[in-house]
Amino acid sequence: MDKIALTAGALYVIVLLRAGGTFAVGWLAGAGARRSRFAARISSAKFRRAEEAIQRWGAPVVAVSFLTVGFQTAANFLAGSMRMPLSRYLPALFLGGAAWALIYATAGLGVLEVLGRLFAEHTALGVSAVAVLLLTVCAVLIRRRRAVPSSGDAVTDES
Repeated sequence: MDKIALTAGALYVIVLLRAGGTFAVGWLAGAGARRSRFAARISSAKFRRAEEAIQRWGAPVVAVSFLTVGFQTAANFLAGSMRMPLSRYLPALFLGGAAWALIYATAGLGVLEVLGRLFAEHTALGVSAVAVLLLTVCAVLIRRRRAVPSSGDAVTDES
């Protein structure tokens, strides 16, 4: 069997289990919230309209969420917590999951192959590239942390 097909198949099973599990956890969390002290808040007309919109139009959002980074889990959780019908959710899960698996199996394997060759043929260059990448990530994180004032830093205007 082809390496890409095998990898895509394995990734497809993984994404179906992970995203489906996230949907199930969302469904359970939504059911629990409906029986909690928040039940009055989430039974308002505004919330019901939002829930109906997600039930009706959320499937395309779920399918496209697999092409994003960081939004996929939230979309699946919210689809579950908002009780998206399985008849709408499952086709979106199957389609979006297939796209995700194919992208990662092809592009992901390509990147890993290039990195493998880089480290095998030019180890110093590979180590340098990883070091630059890590330093860049650290610099971005430090810059973001300094840019966001902490909750204890109150700005006062005494003029």
